[in-house]
Amino acid sequence: MIAMRSTGHKTAPSSNWVAEPIVFIVDDDVSVRESLELLIQTEGWKCKTFESAQEFLHYPTQPVPSCLILDLSLPGLNGLELQKQIAAKRTDMPIIFITGYGDVPKTVQAMKAGALEFFTKPLDNDALVTSVRSALGRSRLALAHDAEMQELRTSYTSLTPREQQVMALVVSGLLNKQIGGDLGISEITVKAHRGQVMHKMKANSLADLVKMAAKLVLPRPNSEFLAHQNRNLL
Repeated sequence: MIAMRSTGHKTAPSSNWVAEPIVFIVDDDVSVRESLELLIQTEGWKCKTFESAQEFLHYPTQPVPSCLILDLSLPGLNGLELQKQIAAKRTDMPIIFITGYGDVPKTVQAMKAGALEFFTKPLDNDALVTSVRSALGRSRLALAHDAEMQELRTSYTSLTPREQQVMALVVSGLLNKQIGGDLGISEITVKAHRGQVMHKMKANSLADLVKMAAKLVLPRPNSEFLAHQNRNLL
């Protein structure tokens, strides 16, 4: 049984998320699950426990800040195998490994695969709580980034092929007259397209638009890019 020591700190709810954060626990030892659940709830966090990796995988994904406290040694699918399965799909859910014995090679393997922390039982509850708090903070940032990128991609796909051409040339630093010459359209038409780009991308300035293009990793407006975009206009 894990000795219970509460830090007394409470996690304030984030204004960015309606749903409260969830701390997931996967451990086949019922006493460990119950002790950790009590510790997590004492800190004011919602907790969901599972006795196996398979049970956890069947739990529906929720777009809320979360982290996973994961036992390294589990029957069936072990902790490292579960980490591999969810690493690419759940980048917004940091993993904190726990184990009943010291295993340096597996610890290194877990950390290289992206684990946030690795604790050996009996656990230091204060250190674990600190790690969970950090993990939930990271999760909030990851979800906010994912939401921002989704909004940017949606806005970008709303642009017509010609508007995408104009955006690429605008953020490369060309003037409207130069853009018109490259695309074979009038400067007035370029201005109209540029206005639509700013509106659809919700950009308040050219600097905003440049930052958006950098986040979207748009292709550079070379002759090959323009030829490809021109084919889309046919």
